[in-house]
Amino acid sequence: MALSLAPALLLLLAPGDDPQRAPVVHVESDVSAGSSTEGVAAGGLQIRLFGANKQDWRFFLEAAVGSTTDPASDAFGAAYAYDRTLRPIETYLEKMFKPGTSLVGVKAGRYRTPFGIYGRSDHAYTGFLRAPLIRYGGNWAMSNEFLEAGADVLVGRPALYVETSLGAPQDASPTPRKSGLDAVVRAQGYYRSLIVGGSYLHTQPNDTRSFIHGDMVFRGVDARWMRDGVLVRGEWLAGRPFEGVATHGGYVDATFHLLGMGPVTAVARAERLDYDAGEFSEYLRRYTVGTRLRLTSFLAVSVNLIGQPGGFSNGRRVALDAGVTCSVRF
Repeated sequence: MALSLAPALLLLLAPGDDPQRAPVVHVESDVSAGSSTEGVAAGGLQIRLFGANKQDWRFFLEAAVGSTTDPASDAFGAAYAYDRTLRPIETYLEKMFKPGTSLVGVKAGRYRTPFGIYGRSDHAYTGFLRAPLIRYGGNWAMSNEFLEAGADVLVGRPALYVETSLGAPQDASPTPRKSGLDAVVRAQGYYRSLIVGGSYLHTQPNDTRSFIHGDMVFRGVDARWMRDGVLVRGEWLAGRPFEGVATHGGYVDATFHLLGMGPVTAVARAERLDYDAGEFSEYLRRYTVGTRLRLTSFLAVSVNLIGQPGGFSNGRRVALDAGVTCSVRF
């Protein structure tokens, strides 16, 4: 999919006769490293090229590579795989049209699965160092590493719209979904400071063992509310990763950046995930408090204290995660 976008990008970026119609191009890089008392250390690099031309056709190209000392842990896995493989992540073109008071958006390429609160910036480098339990691929639910290769259409108004994606799984994950056609439908609306959404996903399972049958099907609701430096948000999903089992769960978290806090942002989260599979069932709970400290315009440190009553991979029920990120944009 990344290669198929090359001709379109060449046309998009080609200089025209009018210098004022030249495209705007940005390059951004994040270098991150972290360590956890769970016994995990990780590091990663992300590079992004993005911009738009005079007609507001926007492009986004991203590549990432990461490494971890314990692939079974979800520490630092908020939005990228840490399997020592350099791979493209999101590579797409998009444009938003505004006929009258309506909105019509189109996107084509490789993009994150538009289910719930799904954007990279929603989960990476926000102050939380782990993805929610329902967004870690090993937990029989959604994954922030799910990517679609296809087309996405958005129709509606700013206050209420419906987004539909048709494509095939092309995940940035060491355990990708099976190939095949999948569909995602998401509706979102807002009223004042409240944003509410609902999502439906019908796709292929990401477990390839011989006894796995049927499709992955999930429904979800999500909400966000912001006021005076406080952001509260949450998601709840229910469905199945394949036939014969069921998953439901969600989280509520809060981010605080109040007047007078300066470079400090505080975060907190409570979450649960229930996987009903007979003798193989799992019922996970997790609680997180933490902070993000911006040391300079390009350097930030995050620290999370996490309680998990069922224990982590090392058997402990409490873990302290710390990470540092250096971000540069040209």
